Amino acid sequence: MSAESIEFEHTDVVDFAVKQGNGVNGLSKLGLKSIPHRYILPPEERLNQNQIVLEDSIPIIDVSNWGDPEVAASICEAAAKWGFFQIINHGIPLEVLEDVLEAGHKFFELPNEERRKYLKENSPTPTVQLKTGFSPLAGKVFEWKDYLVHHYVPDNVSSDLWPSVSKDQVLEYMKWAKPVIKKLVEVLLQGLNVKEFGGSQESQLIDRTTISLIHYPMCPSPELACGARQHSDISSITILLQDDVGGLYVKGTTADQWIHVSPVKGALAVNIGDILQIASNDRYKSIEHQVIVNGRRNRVSVPIFVSPAADTVVGPFPQSLENGKKPIYKHVIYSDYLNYFLSKRDDRKQTIEFAKI
Repeated sequence: MSAESIEFEHTDVVDFAVKQGNGVNGLSKLGLKSIPHRYILPPEERLNQNQIVLEDSIPIIDVSNWGDPEVAASICEAAAKWGFFQIINHGIPLEVLEDVLEAGHKFFELPNEERRKYLKENSPTPTVQLKTGFSPLAGKVFEWKDYLVHHYVPDNVSSDLWPSVSKDQVLEYMKWAKPVIKKLVEVLLQGLNVKEFGGSQESQLIDRTTISLIHYPMCPSPELACGARQHSDISSITILLQDDVGGLYVKGTTADQWIHVSPVKGALAVNIGDILQIASNDRYKSIEHQVIVNGRRNRVSVPIFVSPAADTVVGPFPQSLENGKKPIYKHVIYSDYLNYFLSKRDDRKQTIEFAKI
Protein backbone atom coordinates (compact mmCIF):
# COMPACT_ATOMS: atom_id res chain seq x y z
CA MET A 1 0.00 0.00 0.00
CA SER A 2 1.14 3.53 -0.72
CA ALA A 3 2.04 5.59 2.32
CA GLU A 4 1.04 8.87 0.67
CA SER A 5 -2.72 8.82 0.86
CA ILE A 6 -4.52 5.71 1.97
CA GLU A 7 -8.22 5.66 2.66
CA PHE A 8 -9.87 2.68 4.28
CA GLU A 9 -13.48 1.67 4.05
CA HIS A 10 -14.87 -0.02 7.17
CA THR A 11 -14.39 -3.50 5.72
CA ASP A 12 -10.84 -2.66 4.64
CA VAL A 13 -9.89 -1.55 8.16
CA VAL A 14 -11.34 -4.70 9.71
CA ASP A 15 -9.54 -6.86 7.16
CA PHE A 16 -6.17 -5.11 7.51
CA ALA A 17 -6.12 -4.46 11.26
CA VAL A 18 -8.12 -7.42 12.58
CA LYS A 19 -8.28 -10.31 10.14
CA GLN A 20 -4.75 -9.91 8.78
CA GLY A 21 -3.48 -9.19 12.29
CA ASN A 22 -1.66 -5.95 11.43
CA GLY A 23 -3.47 -4.09 14.18
CA VAL A 24 -3.12 -0.38 14.83
CA ASN A 25 0.62 -0.95 14.91
CA GLY A 26 0.46 -1.82 11.22
CA LEU A 27 -1.62 1.26 10.44
CA SER A 28 0.84 3.48 12.29
CA LYS A 29 3.73 2.15 10.21
CA LEU A 30 2.00 2.92 6.90
CA GLY A 31 2.84 6.60 7.21
CA LEU A 32 -0.79 7.69 6.97
CA LYS A 33 -1.50 11.41 6.66
CA SER A 34 -4.70 10.94 8.64
CA ILE A 35 -6.39 8.10 10.46
CA PRO A 36 -9.16 5.93 8.96
CA HIS A 37 -12.65 7.23 9.56
CA ARG A 38 -13.60 4.45 11.98
CA TYR A 39 -10.91 5.64 14.43
CA ILE A 40 -12.23 9.23 14.56
CA LEU A 41 -14.05 10.15 17.77
CA PRO A 42 -17.23 12.22 17.51
CA PRO A 43 -16.48 15.85 18.47
CA GLU A 44 -18.41 15.67 21.74
CA GLU A 45 -16.14 12.86 23.01
CA ARG A 46 -12.82 14.53 22.23
CA LEU A 47 -10.88 15.80 25.22
CA ASN A 48 -10.14 19.51 25.01
CA GLN A 49 -7.89 21.72 27.10
CA ASN A 50 -10.83 23.50 28.74
CA GLN A 51 -11.86 20.22 30.37
CA ILE A 52 -8.45 19.48 31.92
CA VAL A 53 -8.09 20.57 35.55
CA LEU A 54 -4.44 21.43 36.07
CA GLU A 55 -4.64 22.29 39.76
CA ASP A 56 -5.99 18.86 40.79
CA SER A 57 -4.26 15.51 40.94
CA ILE A 58 -5.19 12.12 42.31
CA PRO A 59 -3.56 11.14 45.62
CA ILE A 60 -0.07 9.63 45.71
CA ILE A 61 0.19 7.33 48.72
CA ASP A 62 3.41 5.99 50.26
CA VAL A 63 2.68 2.38 51.24
CA SER A 64 6.11 1.53 52.63
CA ASN A 65 4.39 0.79 55.95
CA TRP A 66 1.19 -1.13 55.24
CA GLY A 67 0.54 -1.49 58.95
CA ASP A 68 0.23 2.27 59.50
CA PRO A 69 -3.45 3.14 60.14
CA GLU A 70 -2.93 6.43 58.31
CA VAL A 71 -1.87 4.55 55.17
CA ALA A 72 -5.01 2.41 55.30
CA ALA A 73 -7.17 5.47 55.93
CA SER A 74 -5.59 7.29 52.96
CA ILE A 75 -6.24 4.33 50.63
CA CYS A 76 -9.89 3.99 51.67
CA GLU A 77 -10.47 7.73 51.49
CA ALA A 78 -8.98 7.88 47.99
CA ALA A 79 -11.09 4.90 46.90
CA ALA A 80 -14.21 6.63 48.19
CA LYS A 81 -13.56 10.14 46.85
CA TRP A 82 -11.55 9.62 43.69
CA GLY A 83 -11.73 5.94 42.80
CA PHE A 84 -8.13 6.39 41.63
CA PHE A 85 -4.80 6.83 43.41
CA GLN A 86 -1.12 6.08 42.91
CA ILE A 87 1.06 4.09 45.28
CA ILE A 88 4.81 4.44 45.75
CA ASN A 89 7.34 2.44 47.79
CA HIS A 90 5.21 -0.67 47.24
CA GLY A 91 8.18 -3.04 47.25
CA ILE A 92 8.33 -4.01 43.56
CA PRO A 93 11.89 -3.31 42.31
CA LEU A 94 12.18 -0.55 39.73
CA GLU A 95 14.11 -2.94 37.48
CA VAL A 96 11.13 -5.33 37.38
CA LEU A 97 8.82 -2.48 36.38
CA GLU A 98 11.16 -1.18 33.70
CA ASP A 99 11.74 -4.68 32.31
CA VAL A 100 8.04 -5.41 31.80
CA LEU A 101 7.51 -2.04 30.09
CA GLU A 102 10.46 -2.74 27.81
CA ALA A 103 9.03 -6.19 27.09
CA GLY A 104 5.85 -4.49 25.89
CA HIS A 105 7.84 -2.39 23.44
CA LYS A 106 9.84 -5.41 22.26
CA PHE A 107 6.77 -7.54 21.57
CA PHE A 108 5.19 -4.87 19.39
CA GLU A 109 8.48 -4.32 17.58
CA LEU A 110 8.39 -7.93 16.38
CA PRO A 111 7.61 -8.53 12.68
CA ASN A 112 3.91 -8.93 11.97
CA GLU A 113 4.28 -12.63 11.16
CA GLU A 114 5.68 -13.19 14.66
CA ARG A 115 3.00 -11.15 16.44
CA ARG A 116 0.10 -12.71 14.56
CA LYS A 117 1.04 -16.13 15.97
CA TYR A 118 -0.83 -14.99 19.06
CA LEU A 119 -4.09 -13.96 17.42
CA LYS A 120 -7.04 -15.89 18.86
CA GLU A 121 -7.24 -18.33 15.95
CA ASN A 122 -3.47 -18.92 15.94
CA SER A 123 -2.41 -18.74 19.58
CA PRO A 124 -0.77 -21.89 20.99
CA THR A 125 -2.77 -21.42 24.20
CA PRO A 126 -5.98 -19.59 25.10
CA THR A 127 -4.16 -17.98 28.04
CA VAL A 128 -2.45 -15.50 25.71
CA GLN A 129 -4.11 -13.57 22.86
CA LEU A 130 -3.21 -10.61 20.70
CA LYS A 131 -6.05 -8.15 20.18
CA THR A 132 -6.62 -4.73 18.68
CA GLY A 133 -8.89 -1.80 19.58
CA PHE A 134 -11.90 -3.20 17.80
CA SER A 135 -14.98 -4.81 19.33
CA PRO A 136 -17.07 -7.02 17.03
CA LEU A 137 -20.02 -6.80 19.44
CA ALA A 138 -20.19 -3.02 19.72
CA GLY A 139 -17.62 -0.28 19.31
CA LYS A 140 -18.85 2.29 16.83
CA VAL A 141 -15.42 3.92 17.06
CA PHE A 142 -12.25 1.82 17.10
CA GLU A 143 -9.56 2.53 19.68
CA TRP A 144 -5.97 3.33 18.63
CA LYS A 145 -4.26 0.48 20.47
CA ASP A 146 -3.17 -3.15 20.30
CA TYR A 147 -2.77 -5.37 23.34
CA LEU A 148 -1.43 -8.75 24.34
CA VAL A 149 -3.67 -10.33 26.99
CA HIS A 150 -2.35 -12.89 29.48
CA HIS A 151 -4.79 -14.88 31.62
CA TYR A 152 -2.57 -15.57 34.59
CA VAL A 153 -2.89 -18.84 36.48
CA PRO A 154 -0.08 -19.50 39.01
CA ASP A 155 2.15 -22.45 38.08
CA ASN A 156 0.20 -23.13 34.89
CA VAL A 157 2.47 -24.66 32.25
CA SER A 158 0.59 -22.80 29.49
CA SER A 159 2.76 -19.78 30.24
CA ASP A 160 5.63 -21.68 28.61
CA LEU A 161 3.85 -20.95 25.32
CA TRP A 162 3.71 -17.19 25.87
CA PRO A 163 5.96 -15.01 23.63
CA SER A 164 9.59 -15.59 24.55
CA VAL A 165 10.39 -11.88 24.15
CA SER A 166 8.08 -10.92 27.05
CA LYS A 167 7.10 -14.09 28.97
CA ASP A 168 9.73 -13.98 31.69
CA GLN A 169 9.24 -10.28 32.35
CA VAL A 170 5.45 -10.66 32.67
CA LEU A 171 5.77 -13.61 35.05
CA GLU A 172 8.40 -11.85 37.16
CA TYR A 173 6.21 -8.75 37.43
CA MET A 174 3.22 -10.87 38.46
CA LYS A 175 5.31 -12.60 41.13
CA TRP A 176 6.02 -9.24 42.75
CA ALA A 177 2.58 -7.74 42.10
CA LYS A 178 0.53 -10.52 43.73
CA PRO A 179 1.33 -9.59 47.37
CA VAL A 180 0.71 -5.90 46.60
CA ILE A 181 -2.71 -6.75 45.14
CA LYS A 182 -3.55 -8.93 48.15
CA LYS A 183 -2.57 -6.18 50.58
CA LEU A 184 -4.57 -3.53 48.72
CA VAL A 185 -7.69 -5.69 48.73
CA GLU A 186 -7.18 -6.51 52.41
CA VAL A 187 -6.99 -2.79 53.29
CA LEU A 188 -10.05 -1.96 51.17
CA LEU A 189 -12.08 -4.78 52.73
CA GLN A 190 -11.09 -3.68 56.22
CA GLY A 191 -12.44 -0.27 55.28
CA LEU A 192 -15.78 -2.02 54.73
CA ASN A 193 -15.56 -3.69 58.17
CA VAL A 194 -14.73 -7.09 56.65
CA LYS A 195 -12.58 -8.31 59.52
CA GLU A 196 -11.51 -11.76 58.34
CA PHE A 197 -9.43 -11.56 55.19
CA GLY A 198 -9.00 -14.66 53.05
CA GLY A 199 -12.57 -15.95 53.15
CA SER A 200 -15.34 -16.10 50.60
CA GLN A 201 -15.57 -12.35 50.24
CA GLU A 202 -11.94 -12.16 49.18
CA SER A 203 -12.45 -14.89 46.59
CA GLN A 204 -15.49 -13.05 45.26
CA LEU A 205 -13.16 -10.20 44.33
CA ILE A 206 -9.80 -11.64 43.28
CA ASP A 207 -10.34 -15.07 41.74
CA ARG A 208 -9.08 -14.14 38.23
CA THR A 209 -6.08 -12.08 37.17
CA THR A 210 -5.45 -10.76 33.67
CA ILE A 211 -2.35 -8.81 32.69
CA SER A 212 -2.06 -6.97 29.39
CA LEU A 213 0.76 -5.34 27.48
CA ILE A 214 -1.01 -2.40 25.83
CA HIS A 215 0.65 -0.58 22.94
CA TYR A 216 -0.58 2.82 21.76
CA PRO A 217 1.36 3.51 18.55
CA MET A 218 2.20 6.99 17.32
CA CYS A 219 -0.91 8.49 15.73
CA PRO A 220 -0.98 10.89 12.75
CA SER A 221 -4.15 12.56 14.11
CA PRO A 222 -3.92 12.31 17.90
CA GLU A 223 -6.47 15.06 18.42
CA LEU A 224 -9.11 12.96 16.63
CA ALA A 225 -8.39 9.51 18.05
CA CYS A 226 -8.39 7.81 21.45
CA GLY A 227 -6.40 5.01 22.98
CA ALA A 228 -9.29 4.09 25.26
CA ARG A 229 -12.71 5.70 25.21
CA GLN A 230 -14.37 6.96 28.36
CA HIS A 231 -15.20 3.94 30.51
CA SER A 232 -15.01 2.44 33.96
CA ASP A 233 -13.39 -0.93 34.59
CA ILE A 234 -15.60 -3.91 35.38
CA SER A 235 -12.87 -5.48 37.49
CA SER A 236 -12.70 -5.46 41.28
CA ILE A 237 -9.55 -3.39 41.14
CA THR A 238 -7.03 -2.55 38.43
CA ILE A 239 -3.31 -1.96 39.00
CA LEU A 240 -1.69 0.04 36.20
CA LEU A 241 1.95 0.52 35.37
CA GLN A 242 2.45 3.29 32.81
CA ASP A 243 5.54 4.54 31.04
CA ASP A 244 6.67 8.18 30.99
CA VAL A 245 4.66 9.24 27.91
CA GLY A 246 1.44 10.00 29.80
CA GLY A 247 -2.06 10.18 28.42
CA LEU A 248 -4.30 8.66 31.12
CA TYR A 249 -7.09 10.99 32.26
CA VAL A 250 -9.52 10.44 35.14
CA LYS A 251 -12.90 12.11 35.49
CA GLY A 252 -12.80 14.80 38.13
CA THR A 253 -15.27 15.43 40.91
CA THR A 254 -17.07 17.98 38.70
CA ALA A 255 -18.88 17.00 35.51
CA ASP A 256 -16.87 17.28 32.28
CA GLN A 257 -13.60 17.88 34.13
CA TRP A 258 -10.64 15.56 33.63
CA ILE A 259 -7.42 15.10 35.58
CA HIS A 260 -4.19 13.82 34.06
CA VAL A 261 -2.63 10.90 35.94
CA SER A 262 0.93 12.14 35.58
CA PRO A 263 3.49 9.33 35.38
CA VAL A 264 5.58 8.98 38.52
CA LYS A 265 8.71 6.87 38.24
CA GLY A 266 8.19 3.59 40.06
CA ALA A 267 4.55 4.31 40.93
CA LEU A 268 1.51 2.13 40.27
CA ALA A 269 -1.89 3.65 39.55
CA VAL A 270 -4.75 1.87 41.30
CA ASN A 271 -8.39 2.22 40.39
CA ILE A 272 -11.59 0.81 41.80
CA GLY A 273 -13.64 -1.31 39.41
CA ASP A 274 -17.41 -1.70 39.14
CA ILE A 275 -17.42 -4.95 41.16
CA LEU A 276 -15.89 -3.31 44.23
CA GLN A 277 -18.28 -0.36 43.88
CA ILE A 278 -21.15 -2.86 43.91
CA ALA A 279 -19.70 -4.88 46.81
CA SER A 280 -19.20 -1.69 48.83
CA ASN A 281 -22.73 -0.46 48.00
CA ASP A 282 -21.23 2.76 46.59
CA ARG A 283 -18.79 3.36 49.45
CA TYR A 284 -15.97 3.03 46.89
CA LYS A 285 -16.27 4.58 43.43
CA SER A 286 -15.46 3.13 40.02
CA ILE A 287 -14.57 6.24 38.03
CA GLU A 288 -14.59 6.86 34.29
CA HIS A 289 -11.22 7.32 32.64
CA GLN A 290 -9.82 7.58 29.13
CA VAL A 291 -6.51 7.45 27.28
CA ILE A 292 -5.39 9.91 24.63
CA VAL A 293 -2.69 9.02 22.11
CA ASN A 294 0.56 10.68 21.12
CA GLY A 295 1.69 11.93 17.73
CA ARG A 296 5.42 11.59 18.42
CA ARG A 297 5.95 8.59 20.70
CA ASN A 298 4.66 5.07 21.18
CA ARG A 299 3.13 4.49 24.61
CA VAL A 300 3.07 1.25 26.60
CA SER A 301 1.09 0.52 29.74
CA VAL A 302 0.67 -2.69 31.73
CA PRO A 303 -2.64 -3.08 33.56
CA ILE A 304 -3.46 -5.98 35.88
CA PHE A 305 -7.21 -6.57 36.07
CA VAL A 306 -8.32 -8.42 39.21
CA SER A 307 -11.82 -9.91 38.92
CA PRO A 308 -14.21 -12.54 40.25
CA ALA A 309 -14.59 -15.94 38.58
CA ALA A 310 -17.15 -16.03 35.77
CA ASP A 311 -19.75 -17.91 37.83
CA THR A 312 -19.38 -15.75 40.95
CA VAL A 313 -22.52 -14.05 42.24
CA VAL A 314 -21.65 -10.44 43.04
CA GLY A 315 -23.64 -7.99 45.12
CA PRO A 316 -23.32 -5.76 48.20
CA PHE A 317 -21.42 -7.36 51.07
CA PRO A 318 -23.47 -7.76 54.28
CA GLN A 319 -21.02 -5.41 56.03
CA SER A 320 -21.85 -2.73 53.44
CA LEU A 321 -25.49 -2.89 54.53
CA GLU A 322 -24.97 -2.51 58.26
CA ASN A 323 -26.87 0.09 60.28
CA GLY A 324 -29.95 -0.25 58.12
CA LYS A 325 -28.40 0.82 54.82
CA LYS A 326 -30.53 -0.16 51.85
CA PRO A 327 -28.91 -2.10 49.00
CA ILE A 328 -28.40 -0.13 45.81
CA TYR A 329 -27.54 -3.22 43.78
CA LYS A 330 -29.04 -6.66 43.27
CA HIS A 331 -26.98 -9.85 43.08
CA VAL A 332 -25.84 -10.74 39.56
CA ILE A 333 -23.62 -13.40 38.01
CA TYR A 334 -20.32 -11.87 36.96
CA SER A 335 -20.36 -13.49 33.50
CA ASP A 336 -23.75 -11.85 32.84
CA TYR A 337 -22.33 -8.50 33.90
CA LEU A 338 -19.28 -8.99 31.67
CA ASN A 339 -21.37 -9.95 28.64
CA TYR A 340 -23.61 -6.93 29.13
CA PHE A 341 -20.53 -4.69 29.28
CA LEU A 342 -19.14 -6.15 26.06
CA SER A 343 -22.43 -5.51 24.27
CA LYS A 344 -22.59 -1.89 25.49
CA ARG A 345 -19.02 -0.72 24.98
CA ASP A 346 -20.16 2.69 23.74
CA ASP A 347 -22.24 3.39 26.84
CA ARG A 348 -19.37 4.56 29.07
CA LYS A 349 -20.25 3.72 32.69
CA GLN A 350 -23.81 2.58 32.00
CA THR A 351 -23.01 -1.10 32.64
CA ILE A 352 -23.39 -0.60 36.36
CA GLU A 353 -27.07 0.24 35.81
CA PHE A 354 -27.45 -3.44 34.90
CA ALA A 355 -26.84 -4.36 38.55
CA LYS A 356 -28.99 -1.64 40.15
CA ILE A 357 -32.19 -2.54 41.92
